[in-house]
Amino acid sequence: MATRHDNSTLALERLRLLLDDIQAANDKRLPTERQLALNYGISRRSIRRALEVLEAEGMVWRRQGAGTFAGTPPDKLNTLNALDVNFYEVMEVRLRLEPQLAQLAALRASGADILRMRDALTRLNTAKDADSRELWDSAFHREIARAAGNRFFLMIFDSMDRARHDDSWRVLRESARSRANLAQTNQQHSAIVAAIAAHDPVQAGAAMRTHLTSLNDRILDLTSMEALIDAS
Repeated sequence: MATRHDNSTLALERLRLLLDDIQAANDKRLPTERQLALNYGISRRSIRRALEVLEAEGMVWRRQGAGTFAGTPPDKLNTLNALDVNFYEVMEVRLRLEPQLAQLAALRASGADILRMRDALTRLNTAKDADSRELWDSAFHREIARAAGNRFFLMIFDSMDRARHDDSWRVLRESARSRANLAQTNQQHSAIVAAIAAHDPVQAGAAMRTHLTSLNDRILDLTSMEALIDAS
């Protein structure tokens, strides 16, 4: 039998490709280290080192006696949701992240991507209750993040977007939605999609920034008024 060589960098590259396949197939468990070493002709030491990197990145997790699994361990899935949501921090990240995502989407979005954005926007505009509006607003913005074509940016977006699960965040966002504000938001969303469809990154980024700045201003107004009421 030929001796399998050490090449941890190659092992890491192969395992990243494997994780893409596993996640696409909704199959969470990875083969054993021994089987991976046989499959790739690389030493088990290199496989183990590569898995340590992926575990540090949060791409895999291990359970003693059960194996190695793709994704986030079950006991960590709700870590962000367990924290108190700081609206200012969330909006600070959104204002710096999402205009860049809109710019990338304008450069990279396919016709199918744009159709999904428009479908999500139609569903958002016809939503009848707060829960449905939150669902489709999130779906709309995620379609833009996905169309940006950068998996790391998408991972950051998903982490940030989990703040929507918090009840206090949902109540505050719904309080910011008056009839006039909803009409303005609909127009802003449409402007974002139009700029992406026109493959105009400058306008797409500006449209997203205008939209998020409006939302941020409304949230600041609400929280400021609540602070005054609490203090009185």
